[in-house]
Amino acid sequence: MSTSQIAFLKGHGTENDFVIVPDPDDAIDLPASVVARLCDRRAGIGGDGLLHVVRSAAHPEARAMAGEAEWFMDYRNADGSIAEMCGNGVRVFAHYLKRAGLVEEGDLAVATRGGVKKVHIAKGGDITVSMGRALLPGAGVTVTVDGRSWDARNVNMGNPHAVAFVDDLAHAGELRSVPPFTPAAVYPDGVNIEFVVDRGPRHVAMRVHERGSGETRSCGTGACAVAVAAARRDGADPAQTGTPVTYTVDLPGGTLLITEQPDGEIEMTGPAVIVAEGMIDPAWLETVTI
Repeated sequence: MSTSQIAFLKGHGTENDFVIVPDPDDAIDLPASVVARLCDRRAGIGGDGLLHVVRSAAHPEARAMAGEAEWFMDYRNADGSIAEMCGNGVRVFAHYLKRAGLVEEGDLAVATRGGVKKVHIAKGGDITVSMGRALLPGAGVTVTVDGRSWDARNVNMGNPHAVAFVDDLAHAGELRSVPPFTPAAVYPDGVNIEFVVDRGPRHVAMRVHERGSGETRSCGTGACAVAVAAARRDGADPAQTGTPVTYTVDLPGGTLLITEQPDGEIEMTGPAVIVAEGMIDPAWLETVTI
């Protein structure tokens, strides 16, 4: 870990919050222990994850995407583990690029481990992300919390989700630890688990345990997975009808609009906010065990 000062920003999308580390040339080493400490809400800056901002051409995992997307979102969970994708993170990532003068309003491509994502930065501030197509593997799981059990739908948005429809969001329990699910073999690398209630026609509310982070105030890919699962439960499939379907998804930190297009593309629209910026103290970094 370099002992020189490292710039950071703090931002959130519907209160799913992130430490942002600009590093265009991929010059900063960010081992899991350092990421976890930066995301620690008492011993660090605090966040549900970290957005490492790197030019695609400079990062070995993104060079193949450099022709499509100049910037790579090297996303890490709060525990320091690497994740494929983060929907709220992409909006905050795009907002940072606009704020830094690196991109303009309008259309933008962002490279992620889940592929290149198309983003639209509106003049009004909301950001729409084309999240890709949902995969619906056949095998689901049973989730159990405090003696209650629910069948959960398996939805993959570039990362794995299990979506359970419940009568009361309180039934999800504390969500700090992973809710037990069986069979475990369905999700060998862990899973994000969403608990969902109905609020009205094409309007749902959710809570989520995010893999590697615990309960978060919002999860963009989770909201997309929930909208797709709700649509199928409600008998709506745009690929069959040719008509887009939009769900309003309420999360503890705000509201997202999720639209599934007839070609299967999922679009997520919501806000992104930068709240602070500063410098990480190099003396503090030296105390972090790597």
